[in-house]
Amino acid sequence: LPCISKMIVQKKKKKHVFVFVLSFTRSNGDEDLQVMKAGAMLRKVKSRSWKKQRHFRLQEDGQTIWYKSRWAGTVSVADVDVVREGHQSEILLSIADEFPADLCFTLVFRGRRSNLDLVAESPSEAQVWIRGVRKLIQNTKSMNDKERLDQWIWDWFQKADKNKDGRMNFKEVRTLLKMMNVDMNEEYTLRLFTMADNSESGCLENEEFVQFYKMLTKREDVWRVFQDYSRDGQILTLAELEDFLKQEQQEGERSLEHAQELIDRYEPSENAKKHGAMSIDGFQMYLVSPEGAILDPQLLALHQDMSQPLSHYFICSSHNTYLMDDQLRGQSSQEAYIQALKRGCRCVEVDCWDGPNGEPVVYHGHTFTSKILFRDVITTLAEYAFKVSEFPVILSLENHCSMEQQRVMAQLLDTILGDTLLRAPLDRLVPQELPSPQDLKGKVLLKAKKIGGVEESETLTDEVTDEVSDEDEADPKSLSKSKFSRELSDLVVYCKSVHFHSFEYSRLHSKCYEMSSFSESKARKLAKDTGAEFVHHNSRQLSRVYPSGMRTDSSNYNPQELWNVGCQIVALNFQTAGPEMDLNDGLFSQNGCCGYVLKPDFMRNDDSFDPERPQDRNGYTSLRLSIQVISGQQLPKVNHKEGSIVDPLVRVEIYGVFQDQAKQETSYIDNNGFNPLWNETLNFIVHVPELALVRFVVEDYDKSSRNDFMGQFTVPFTCIQPGYRHIHLLSKDGTAIPLSSLFVNIKISELTTEV
Repeated sequence: LPCISKMIVQKKKKKHVFVFVLSFTRSNGDEDLQVMKAGAMLRKVKSRSWKKQRHFRLQEDGQTIWYKSRWAGTVSVADVDVVREGHQSEILLSIADEFPADLCFTLVFRGRRSNLDLVAESPSEAQVWIRGVRKLIQNTKSMNDKERLDQWIWDWFQKADKNKDGRMNFKEVRTLLKMMNVDMNEEYTLRLFTMADNSESGCLENEEFVQFYKMLTKREDVWRVFQDYSRDGQILTLAELEDFLKQEQQEGERSLEHAQELIDRYEPSENAKKHGAMSIDGFQMYLVSPEGAILDPQLLALHQDMSQPLSHYFICSSHNTYLMDDQLRGQSSQEAYIQALKRGCRCVEVDCWDGPNGEPVVYHGHTFTSKILFRDVITTLAEYAFKVSEFPVILSLENHCSMEQQRVMAQLLDTILGDTLLRAPLDRLVPQELPSPQDLKGKVLLKAKKIGGVEESETLTDEVTDEVSDEDEADPKSLSKSKFSRELSDLVVYCKSVHFHSFEYSRLHSKCYEMSSFSESKARKLAKDTGAEFVHHNSRQLSRVYPSGMRTDSSNYNPQELWNVGCQIVALNFQTAGPEMDLNDGLFSQNGCCGYVLKPDFMRNDDSFDPERPQDRNGYTSLRLSIQVISGQQLPKVNHKEGSIVDPLVRVEIYGVFQDQAKQETSYIDNNGFNPLWNETLNFIVHVPELALVRFVVEDYDKSSRNDFMGQFTVPFTCIQPGYRHIHLLSKDGTAIPLSSLFVNIKISELTTEV
């Protein structure tokens, strides 16, 4: 492992203090950061009525902001996504009359964590914190693997150095190991401690602590793989590394060229580089890098054909996007739209109702959810729609407004979205098939009821009475017919909402720009009873699926069942973490996270594909997936009580067509979340790899109750890199868990039938 080479020990009155000179502390001389380290009183704002002063201070590590409230709290800079300046949150907007914009700023976190809204005492003080946090975010992003490791060690050292004397005695080391999820034999711990204590002072200082850490984290599992290909046991020659890439990583003809690239990129020893060789340190750095990860980095980038009809893509989609919590009393917020769009969502939902003063509002009707202005939602959409992806956003409109307020909605859409709103068919031609994401780059498409069709004349009436909205068909409160204004109708082009009658009716009468919405139960029944017809229907028209109205807790259904029949817009409650959102994040992690994933060719052409009988399709070949779960590294603690250590197990779950659904798990390892070793192999048969997702879950085993979730990673089967790979685990919120990973060996082969 690379060691921490830039630590100085300062001696003052026999006290030893660590000073870590890491690359990110190039900011040590930065005036803004020095002011932040001195601290300041800032107002923490939670609502118009809750505004309290707290003392905030940047810690010496340059990565943690500490604040004092009833009890001490911390903010890790690594968790902060962006700093917004001024009244750029609903909470700060609500107090705009009390605090001017130049005093206000917002820390926006990754994942589902709520924003932190702050108010400074003066404009200059606000600017210090805005500039300072932005610099820290940039420094964190630019850290290399060695610097991240240095930071990780320093964080743990600070936690374990209870008396803050800058040294670690044996008792503190024992405490540190428990904090790091290690239940190590005391005799063995003392042996490592004594070996590292070169000064024989009974404490670890400076490089002694680094030496102890290196002994503690020695990767025997990686060393064994290295030894299998190294003739002298010390280095891998270029030829030996090429052989490893061919035999284990299945890289084929490019292995020689790639071997040289890996040496140039990851080998820390200049001498080894000069001789075209790789040491164990370089080998391990490669294996833990993105190139050594399970997800092929080439498939992370935008690489798919984006010129096919919209109906040929799975589209990342959100249900009741405005809600931050449950469906009955949850908060409605513009922030929910921002978070969904930042996750690559390309279909957002707006439920519109008549509001006061002629202003339409957005909320979940007939509930106690809070209300926000339609105007503010569209303004948010205009600002954030294309920050993550340039491909089209579908605005799914649930319209419950009067004719007057529908006209207001149409005017707001027109004036706020401007040229980004698609108002007419491309080239003014009547479409025979849907346009492509490429054709519709930078456009917002309105999905709603429409008077007549795209090809009909302008002589239609100004309003029409039509069926109730999609999600209200089963709602007894909304059984009355509703009217739609011509102004709003004219803004609907390629996503005209229609009632679904039958697949036969759609085949004979429906236009390509007409689409239907299905409740999860109705869609599941159609998928089970008429799967092949559903697939064929979805090759030409868009289908939207939404959660059952019974899911008042904002829980989610399994989206895989609907992807199996080609449904494009499978809408989920983005605010609710869990396996269903893990699958969604996993599917859309590929292709540049652009929110569009091209469906397999057998779901786009005229071939008859039945997910219940995958073996009947042309070119059918099943695959064997073999996963050797070797080890884990720095797994997160679940219970933060002192002395608590996890008993981890790994479960591998396959999601896909019915025949591919499977789960297997390893045994659990007693009291070791730091470097558990399993060496267990799990085998699966996959019939439709093009649709399969593989989810790796790590849990803390509990014999008397339900296991506790520790981390997960979900990957499309077609994006898996075979060979020795690291799986970098994500939290329940989908954010990275620093240095936490699994080490696996993956083999994929065609299944042969023995005669």
